Amino acid sequence: MATGRMIEVETKYQVKAPGGADRYLVAPELGFFAPAGPVRSVRLEDRYIDSADWALARAGFAARLRRTSRGTRISLKALGSSGARLQRREEVEGPANASLIPADWPSSQARTLVLKVCGAAALVDLLTIRQLRRIRPLRAGRTRVELSVDEVEIVGDGQVLDAFEELEVELKGGNEAPLAALAELLDRDDGMRPVSSSKLERAVETIRAAMPSMSKDLRKRWLAAPPELLTSKSRPPAGAEHEAEPEAGPAPETEPVNEVGPTPTSAPNDAPAAGPTPKPGSRKLGVHADDSLPEAALKVLGFHFARMQNREAGTRSGLEIEDLHAMRVATRRMRAAWRVFDDAFKAGKTKKLRRRLETIADRLGAARDLDVLTEGLEAYRLGLDEDQRPGLEPLASLWRQQREAAGTDLVRELDSKRYESFVKEMAAFLDAGASAASSVATPTEPHRLRDRAPSEVWATYQAVRAYELVLPWADIETLHNLRISTKWLRYALEFFGETLGPDGDPLLAKVAALQDHLGSLHDADVAAKLAREVLLARAGDLSKIERRAIGAYLRSREREVARRRRSLGPVWRAVNGAPFRRALGRATASL
Repeated sequence: MATGRMIEVETKYQVKAPGGADRYLVAPELGFFAPAGPVRSVRLEDRYIDSADWALARAGFAARLRRTSRGTRISLKALGSSGARLQRREEVEGPANASLIPADWPSSQARTLVLKVCGAAALVDLLTIRQLRRIRPLRAGRTRVELSVDEVEIVGDGQVLDAFEELEVELKGGNEAPLAALAELLDRDDGMRPVSSSKLERAVETIRAAMPSMSKDLRKRWLAAPPELLTSKSRPPAGAEHEAEPEAGPAPETEPVNEVGPTPTSAPNDAPAAGPTPKPGSRKLGVHADDSLPEAALKVLGFHFARMQNREAGTRSGLEIEDLHAMRVATRRMRAAWRVFDDAFKAGKTKKLRRRLETIADRLGAARDLDVLTEGLEAYRLGLDEDQRPGLEPLASLWRQQREAAGTDLVRELDSKRYESFVKEMAAFLDAGASAASSVATPTEPHRLRDRAPSEVWATYQAVRAYELVLPWADIETLHNLRISTKWLRYALEFFGETLGPDGDPLLAKVAALQDHLGSLHDADVAAKLAREVLLARAGDLSKIERRAIGAYLRSREREVARRRRSLGPVWRAVNGAPFRRALGRATASL
């Protein structure tokens, strides 16, 4: 590897749901690009360092000691970003070792620059970023790129302070045009958000949020950090306890606020134009503060009913699992609307529709849950050595069989007279829903959205905040119940979002991050339990290699549960803290 200066060209995305970008690692093609080699995995540990007086940061550099199985290297990158779609950063790199005395490193331009800026004094550790990076080389003509999905942990003061996933595509050679075209394709994926900030910038914001709980020496060091580092255009992390409102996103079986984005090879017909992914909650339902409850409910139901129908053909074909995912999300939103707007209609007018929608949602959910399981297992399998992968086949085969059966049941439901009748009756209800509206006795009875939404939002919030007392000791079932309560708060913020002013979207993003974090924990727990069931039920049929492989997968899911529990604090505090309540108060007061 070269030891001199270079210009790094890349595009980056925050992955809202863990595992939400894994399909790009195995896609047969991505725009103009085709795979140019197998997926490989590498673990990285990056120690960010500087002099005691922050000389490198003041000079506009971030210094990183990266340790891999191949050794240690020092990299210096320019701080900040232009915000352009394809990001460019100057980088100087060279060989190093674990020593914090630059004179001990092998000669390179990077070492020379560090000595010039900092002198011969020993450097100090600032923070550590650990990553599991899964990499796929891609080629389009003479253009070569590396697509990577990074599972990232930010470590400060000896503990994990934040965890997230990013997708990066870095230019390795050739013309930039195909990379720019690929960025336009990835922009349409609502499961990801383009970012221009670096992992270090996010880490700095995480450290700032955690400063009150840090040791005295670390607080003193970070309080002396220069503006060049602290005023970078980074996204505040989920859980930052200050007034800056992040655009967060999150988890597992994610529930995207917008319609799910494109498949890896093409954009859906109803995909938005190429450009930055909309902020959470930015889709328009057309809900207004002066709408009556039935009017608002009909707008929400109509929006998601159309989404459900748009994805029906793709769900039937089974060619793209994202169609099933999006159809399930639409039915969830419809069921949520019935609950949020519970008394907007006469119960007798909606009972049959709600019951039939529940059946459809159950069929979609059974198939989608198995998609999540198999996707997670495949992502895990890709990270193993080739000789270890066959041991997981009994588990993968069982879940494929169950998925096939669930898919058959789903298509049978969609082909049924019952479903056909539901679609017709739902369309008729939306056309004439006002006739089913609950009566308003007097003009002074609270019936407009501005009258009812604040109490609805705060009622769902108080159901979430009630877990504050038990969260430190919560078992898995309690955390699952918290996820459900968080889901109802999310739905209320989504449905009323257009009336909540500028605070609405940031509030929704924080709630979505909490729900998705808990969803990832739940998915990992389910996978562990099902893997254990297979080991117990089929112990006599499995080979030694299969038992070991499935057992290792089981332990990996248990570790993921433990990791999610350890890292819950920041995303919980982002919703439970005073800044969130103040913002929620402003939002509801705007009604």
